[in-house]
Amino acid sequence: MDPKGQRVKLNDGHFIPVLGFGTFAPPEVPESEALEVTKFAIEAGFRHIDSAHLYRNEEQVGQAIRSKIANGTVKREDIFYTSKPGEAFFPRDENGKPIFDSVDLCHTWEALEKCKDAGLTKSIGVSNFNHKQLEKILNKPGLKYKPVCNQVECHPYLNQSKLLDFCKSHDIVLVAYGALGSQRIKEWVNPNLPFLLEDPVLSAIAKKHKQTPALVALRYQIQRGVVVLAKSYNKKRIKENIQVFDFELTPEDMKAIDGLNSNIRYNEVLLCVGHPEYPFFEEY
Repeated sequence: MDPKGQRVKLNDGHFIPVLGFGTFAPPEVPESEALEVTKFAIEAGFRHIDSAHLYRNEEQVGQAIRSKIANGTVKREDIFYTSKPGEAFFPRDENGKPIFDSVDLCHTWEALEKCKDAGLTKSIGVSNFNHKQLEKILNKPGLKYKPVCNQVECHPYLNQSKLLDFCKSHDIVLVAYGALGSQRIKEWVNPNLPFLLEDPVLSAIAKKHKQTPALVALRYQIQRGVVVLAKSYNKKRIKENIQVFDFELTPEDMKAIDGLNSNIRYNEVLLCVGHPEYPFFEEY
């Protein structure tokens, strides 16, 4: 069982655990570490594992899952595993400019529908889509399956309330990455942005509940119906993050955290600004 049986039903009938373990790590972290921490996360109680081809560690994450199945810790059906495919990481031309793909989003979605029909995946969803891109898929003639989820950056400084309402109205689960702020990876994140976990409002609420600001940020998402990814390669914090089910925020706490929203986006993916489908020019 996943921690405390906390799962939500997707629009295709499958269930997703509301707390996920994020496996992304900065380039300086050796890939072998992903094997070790993923095993530890499963032992600690995580049953939702989030990875991607881009993270360059799917082989190690897969080995960790297989080893935990082999020793009887979990069954394969206990694990909800998320991947995001792709061939090259960030192809560039001879001048160093990114080479963008021009495939229509709807054609990509049709390819994912075929993957589902072929039994290669149980559920299909999207990531970093704004509401107009979601509408494009939802209004596509001949749509066979709706996206089950939209994985986006979401935390108290960027609470995505409008996108969350839109997703809920279409029975699409919002999955939050960067829920604790963000690692300071210079290619991706503006280093001058404030540290979320040092916010005085979060700190005061954490003190009141005898919890950490990180746990408060995770609990906030779960209480508003968001599936949340907790990314850490620190064993103490991995174990700590599972305690998100051990307390509850009051309506006043939730309102105070809502008030922190300031549309601070840590992961602007500036590398992709020139792409015709760059999603972050839209308000939501």
